Amino acid sequence: MNLNIRAWLHSRGNTLPLEKRLSREAVISLLIHSIFQFGASMSGVFLNLYLWRLTHSVVVNGTYNIIVYILTPIGFAIGGYMIKKKDRMVAYRLGIVLIGLFYLSVSIAGERLVDYYVLFAIFNGLAGAFYWVGYLTLMYDVSTEQNRIRYLAFNMMFFTAATLAGPALAGFIIRLKEGLSGYTIVFSIAFVMFLLATLISLKIKASIGHHRVYYLKYTGLIMKKKQEWSNALLGFFGMGLLQGTMLFLPNILLFKVLPREDLVGYLGVLYSSLSIVMGIFISKYANAGRARMYLTISTVGYLVGVSCIIGSLNVWSVVGFMILYSIFAPLQGNTMTGFYYSLIARLPLKGELKVESVVVREFFLNVGRVISILVLITFGSDLDGGLIPWILLLAALTQFGLIWSIKNR
Repeated sequence: MNLNIRAWLHSRGNTLPLEKRLSREAVISLLIHSIFQFGASMSGVFLNLYLWRLTHSVVVNGTYNIIVYILTPIGFAIGGYMIKKKDRMVAYRLGIVLIGLFYLSVSIAGERLVDYYVLFAIFNGLAGAFYWVGYLTLMYDVSTEQNRIRYLAFNMMFFTAATLAGPALAGFIIRLKEGLSGYTIVFSIAFVMFLLATLISLKIKASIGHHRVYYLKYTGLIMKKKQEWSNALLGFFGMGLLQGTMLFLPNILLFKVLPREDLVGYLGVLYSSLSIVMGIFISKYANAGRARMYLTISTVGYLVGVSCIIGSLNVWSVVGFMILYSIFAPLQGNTMTGFYYSLIARLPLKGELKVESVVVREFFLNVGRVISILVLITFGSDLDGGLIPWILLLAALTQFGLIWSIKNR
């Protein structure tokens, strides 16, 4: 798999200028993230369904995710400290190991997960934070201003391909086994994938940097002086207002209108395929000078998608909504991330605030996610009440704010 990905990227890179080609470590990072995401998509997608099967409660699922998103910024701050004092790979590998142990614990706990779901949420939030703060920092390090848009597009494509295969396999296994035993098998396979990702990560060397001071406490001052950075962070807050519910609600809605885990997984293949097509488009044609246009298009796409479920929650309306979301979410995410990384290089110390920037970004993003889930469990906990489409419509409308949070380059 490693050789195939590297050969494919190398063959494409031969037609590109040298400065746009991906480095060896960039390719390895894509491989690790693909393996990690394969395991995460197998387990993560069905973890919320597992909780739903055990409780049939949007409140329990929402509370679980709120705890995760509250703990994630704390984990990012701790992981950022590790990176500054040690190396990005310390937090990165620790995150992979802890997430592997998390799903191993889920497999052992079985149906007793419900009794301790608060503790599992805390564990999940911290473990995921260590992984992502390490990976987001690594993404910046292995890419350059010249090839970053291309690297992010490839990252999204491989990320989505792993997300395509994972839920389909997990759904097949769960459907094959009676009761909830299939979930245990899926969580166990995920543990093995995380172990493999940890081993491959050993191929990436530690970075050599001279700045070991953790400047997190000064980020508030920098935000006051760098208005463009503050605006981008507010954009990520707005992005979280839609993401919070979309990270767990769609699969519950699908399972409600189509109560078979395997079909939920197979539809995930369709959604991921569409995201891959969008990723290919971005890698070929994306231009930093059209960032605002991309955000406008993605927001309009969200609104059209939400209109599908207003008035009726059925198989076709939910699937139609998710198809449009899968097409436009990568466009929004890639645009915001690419712009934000370009800002990091222009902050004081010229890129040495990358760790602090990632930590602060996650704080704003997760505040938005928590608020959106609180609104959902307060006003839309009854899936038959009819308010969910309107909550999603309101969240989609907030995405227009992202257009003014960034500038074209």
